[in-house]
Amino acid sequence: MQSSSSEPTAADGLDDATALDLGVTTATRRVVSDAAAIRERRVGGIFTFSAYLLWGFLPLYFLLLAPTGPWEIVAWRILLSLVFCALLLTVTRTWPRLTAIFRQPKVLGLTVIAGLLIYVNWQVFIYGALSGHVIETSLGYFINPIATVLLAVLVLRERLRPTQWVAIGIAAAAVLVIVVGYGAFPWIALTLAASFGLYGLVKKKVGPSVDAVSGLTLETLWLSPIAVVVLVIVGATEGLTIGADGWQHTVLLSLTGVITAVPLLLFAAGARRVSLTTIGLLQFVAPILQFLVGWLVLQEPMPLERWIGFGLVWVALVVLTVDSLVHARRIRVAA
Repeated sequence: MQSSSSEPTAADGLDDATALDLGVTTATRRVVSDAAAIRERRVGGIFTFSAYLLWGFLPLYFLLLAPTGPWEIVAWRILLSLVFCALLLTVTRTWPRLTAIFRQPKVLGLTVIAGLLIYVNWQVFIYGALSGHVIETSLGYFINPIATVLLAVLVLRERLRPTQWVAIGIAAAAVLVIVVGYGAFPWIALTLAASFGLYGLVKKKVGPSVDAVSGLTLETLWLSPIAVVVLVIVGATEGLTIGADGWQHTVLLSLTGVITAVPLLLFAAGARRVSLTTIGLLQFVAPILQFLVGWLVLQEPMPLERWIGFGLVWVALVVLTVDSLVHARRIRVAA
């Protein structure tokens, strides 16, 4: 008599079917999860690219604000950005996030430093855009990744790879060529690179405890007294231009807060979804567009010495980018 244990039972069949269903469900969930991750990265790339695209065309927007000078533009930019951020916090009901930061004195102090650094960056950038130095502003943002690496050595005491030192050396040679050959010290470019590099360093110290809207709100809040003083001085000396040059000009000047906040929010939304490598590659979109605007649209001069200097900077960036990609791949392979 054969044992009944060797024969398939209804229970065994049910178990097999259940296991099959579970396997299919797990595989389906994995496929859906992978598709969602790919979609998130794609959306993040679009957001990040859009932010750099808007930053690339900013010089043209500020040129539309003539006859408003750089001091008045930055002052309105600060105050109107603060108003726009306050509206966003109200609409999204995220005031508690902002108030929570006030219970962190160290983080609060870092936002003050970040505000001062971004003020220097904004003021120098708009001065360069309005004074015929758009190409030099683009040079500043081309140099920025190299300045960031240098700050990592000087401030964070990080050790650089040999290729990174080569990139820094080439960039230094580029600045020397521009100074000697072109006969002018690129202070606008170097100030932009240094201020934005330090700003990034401070934001890294702040970390995820401060979201993009709260961060910009606090930074503009600390700068508001400076903006008010600037407007008083400009009003007493040159006269304020808002409301004095037609309604179109007034509308454009009133939108500086939106123009400031929107790219930052797009960048924050994109940075959460894409890798640092993607951000590192996309960050060159803005200076490339600024360079093209200055050279092709505004017809700023590009003598041979400046071409050589920019060429060296671009070589340094290629070296730095390739090194970063190779290093990231080695880490992935090791992991």
